[in-house]
This record gives sequence, C-alpha cells and structure tokens, in this order.
Amino acid sequence: MPHSGDALLRKGLKLSHLRILAAFAQAGQINLAADLVGISQPAASRLLAEIEQIVQAPVHERTGRGVTLTAIGRALAERAQRINIELRDAARDLAEIASGGAGHVRIGSVTGPALDRVLPALRISRMAQPLVTAEVIIAPSDVLQAHVLSGRVDFALGRPLAGTDPRVLHSQTIAEEPVALIVRRGHPLMHRPGIVAQDLLEFDWVMPEADVPITRTVLTRLHALGLPRPQQRLSTASFLLTLALLQQTNAIAPLAVAVADAFAKAPDAPYAQLPLDLGIVVEPFGLMTRAGVALPPAARYLADTILSVSA
Repeated sequence: MPHSGDALLRKGLKLSHLRILAAFAQAGQINLAADLVGISQPAASRLLAEIEQIVQAPVHERTGRGVTLTAIGRALAERAQRINIELRDAARDLAEIASGGAGHVRIGSVTGPALDRVLPALRISRMAQPLVTAEVIIAPSDVLQAHVLSGRVDFALGRPLAGTDPRVLHSQTIAEEPVALIVRRGHPLMHRPGIVAQDLLEFDWVMPEADVPITRTVLTRLHALGLPRPQQRLSTASFLLTLALLQQTNAIAPLAVAVADAFAKAPDAPYAQLPLDLGIVVEPFGLMTRAGVALPPAARYLADTILSVSA
C-alpha cells in the first residue's frame, strides 16, 4: 500500500474521492453521503471502489448494521474531512480578500466569556469591519471542542477536554472564571442579615450535571468548606431554564460573575447576587482553535480582538 501523498495522487486520488469519504464518515450511509455530495448512490459506490483500487485495500465493508468504513477507510476519511475544511477556509480567504474585508465568522463560547469577552469584541469589530457578520454558538466546552475540530466554528472560548492531543487542538489560556451565587430579587436570604454558607443549604440549587466544570468546581469548594452537597432537584445546562427557575422559585444558581454582572447588577433587575463569596473559581478557559490551522482574516481579527479585550 502506498505511503506518500504523491503516490496517492499519481495513482489517481481526486478531490471527489475525498469528498465522498468525508461525507460517508459524517452520514454513516452511502445513500446519505451521496445526497450530501450531490451525486447518485451508484456514483458514490463507484468512487469508493476507485478509492479501494488506489489504496489497494478495502475502505468500506458490509456488517450486520449495514455498510461501514474499515480502519483504513476511517483514517483516510478523517484526513479527507480536514482537507475539505481547509479548502473551504481557503475559499473564504479569497472571498474576504476579493470583497474588500467582508466575511462571516463563526464563534463558539461558554456563557460567561460570551458576555464579557465576545460581546465587547463584536462591538469593536463592527466599527473596524462593518462588512463582517458573525454567528455565536453558546454551548458546553465539550460541544464547542467538537465544533472547533469539525470546522463548525472558527474558534471557541472554552476548556479543552482532559487528555486532548495538543497536536489536534490548540488552546491559548485567557483567564479563570469566578463564580457568584444568583437568586431572584426578593429571595428570603436577601433579607437575612449576616448570611453564612450553612444558610445556603436550606434551598435547592440548580446546576448542570456533575461532570460539567462549574458544577465540579462548586462541589469541590463546598466539600473543602466542610459542607455537604446541596439539594438539587433539577440538573440543567440551559441558561434560559436556569433563569426561569430562579425567577419562579427560591432556588440558588452558581453562575459566572460575568453573568451576574449582566443580569443581576441593576437595581431593578429580576435577579440578585447573594452577598456571600464562597471563593468559587472555575479553571481557566482559553481560545480554542484547530492546531496548525490559520484562521481566515476576519476570524483572525476577531480572535485577536477578544484576546486584547481579555488583556
């Protein structure tokens, strides 16, 4: 089997082969992969057969669950997906240059940095790059990492998963994330003088699942303070659901200080920050990008702006 890229190209490997392999890996079925690429299923099957002739090994096989990629097919498909992303980004580079600074940037972020890092950077960018549009996806770090690696977003503000290969994902550390305790305005604790940590355990807490960084950090800090795990009838990573629950109940939610400043700082805000600092600080988040990949110009400008805002 050939081991060099030149050998594969000399044997006839084409972009159409890489596109169908990448689509097959994404869709999991030949007919769906053909639809993604915009060709017929017989044409897709023919391309897979040609690939097998070129690499001199099967790239797909029939199993009890249908047709799947072999180990060789998966390895080649992974490379094909990266090449497709690079070609798409190259097209974006050319389009941005040709249009005189226009472009579209896709950003991912966890909630806190979206408010105090991404939004200020977008305001600055609107003045410097008025023709650039942006899309912001708010999600947990594991989802954002997958979006970065798949090319769904250009970059993201979040925390890489433990054990992530730095040769695949690059993360530039920005800052730790302090946490405040948020309740509805008029909560019983807001009228209790001199509240202490033990008082917090009288009420339900609403947090994401235990493996999410903010929840893990909260529980670790409470344990260090000698406090048991608080009551938690609802686990959710939904920011909107958390705010709705706070407004309608006496629940307590640990949220990033950036969120507290945005939603609980004004005197007439429906939420309030409890006057008690438990010293909860979530591990640093960073700017996550695909390793070794140059961002398109508009995305690079916005990423640099976020870093300058952070500085």
